[in-house]
Amino acid sequence: MQTNACVKAGFLLAAVGFCGAAEAETLQEALVSAYTTNPTLLAQRARLRAADEAVPQALANWRPTVKLTGDVTRTNFATNTNPVVGLVGATAISTSKDYGVTITEPIYRGGRTVAQTKQAEAQVEAERALLDSTEQTVMLNVITAYMNVVEYKAVLELSINNEQVLQRQLDATNDRFRVGEVTRTDVAQAESRLSAAHADRTQAEGNLRAAVANYINTVGHSPENLVAPPPVTDLPNTVDDAHSRALVDNPNIRNAQYTYDAANYGIDLIAGELLPTVTFNGTALKNFEFIGPGTYEQEVQGSVNLTIPLYQQGQEYSRLRQQKHTAGQDRINVDVTRRDTVESVTRAWEALETARARIVSYTDQIRAADVALEGVQRESQVGSRTVLDVLNAEQELLNAKVNLVQAQHDETVAAYQLRGTIGRLTAKALALPVPFYNPDKHYDEVREQWAGTSVSPNYGDSVK
Repeated sequence: MQTNACVKAGFLLAAVGFCGAAEAETLQEALVSAYTTNPTLLAQRARLRAADEAVPQALANWRPTVKLTGDVTRTNFATNTNPVVGLVGATAISTSKDYGVTITEPIYRGGRTVAQTKQAEAQVEAERALLDSTEQTVMLNVITAYMNVVEYKAVLELSINNEQVLQRQLDATNDRFRVGEVTRTDVAQAESRLSAAHADRTQAEGNLRAAVANYINTVGHSPENLVAPPPVTDLPNTVDDAHSRALVDNPNIRNAQYTYDAANYGIDLIAGELLPTVTFNGTALKNFEFIGPGTYEQEVQGSVNLTIPLYQQGQEYSRLRQQKHTAGQDRINVDVTRRDTVESVTRAWEALETARARIVSYTDQIRAADVALEGVQRESQVGSRTVLDVLNAEQELLNAKVNLVQAQHDETVAAYQLRGTIGRLTAKALALPVPFYNPDKHYDEVREQWAGTSVSPNYGDSVK
């Protein structure tokens, strides 16, 4: 039974690409795959492109509106004959055709065009910061998924090895029981530990399967012979240095700041509704067969209209007050985001320091537990130690190895979390060997675009 279980566990390891001579998939390769295919990241890029369109919409208020109108009118006129009153019957049919061009050009809109343009530009910057934040989140999710697979694979291997050791221990204990060296209690203790090892191995298999499913969801394909990544570099030297860098480069802070700027421009946008507007209107009309066949009427007219709002039900005043409160809220959110960022930096820093200290301690523990196990086994052979002493020593060594694997996992994840808090977890900051998405490309294309409805179907993969 134990052999079949180990064989199944071996198949699981092989199924996720850990056995054989296949080339290892590095963490960098996993990050590249997610950067180019992760749907969450692609969706955020599409959202940014949608935000870009607010800028040409605002700039359009500088441009004229041109309308072409035309109509054809068919008239059938008829009267009857009445000699008593002296009426003579008549019939007339006429067709008139006219067309015209109307041009409306806004000259001054109370400053709303400038305010709307600045607001749209601030919103674009906020979305760019949000894209950086989303990219960092995706990168961290990939790193976590990668390290989870590495951790659970190592734990499963330790669990399988522990099962094999305990099985041999049980076989040896049964042999000694048959010759009277140990009691039935010793055999039961060995059986108990082996059953617990079966349960641990089953749990490790489940954890690995779940980690593989998460990896596929995040990276886009099954893990292929993953190996532990090299140590993380480009980290702050002190926690104060990390705080300083985070307050400048953290994308969440930049998003909050630009959101506040956009809200401020929103105040000017609404306030412009209380100011006068100036508009130029031009019209050119031509009416054929105006008073008969071959006649026409032509008219060209231009005017400048000044509109001064006096009172408009009071809604604009309420919306202006509302926007001021919204801007105040966004200003407070900047402070909230800064505090949250400082806390995130501290948490990541302490998690990293803790993981490093744990690695040192568990390494020392493994060294000592290995020596202790060897000594207990020798003493058990001469009868000065019980089977339980050997089982306890083996369990202590196993626990130390599992704890070391977990600490190494936590160190890597915490190091990248720290990089993320200071804005150094984007593809460009990680120097991934991949063309980087260029948000300026779409923005520059549409900013001054006057007409057109087509978009690139593959903009999700747009790179510079």
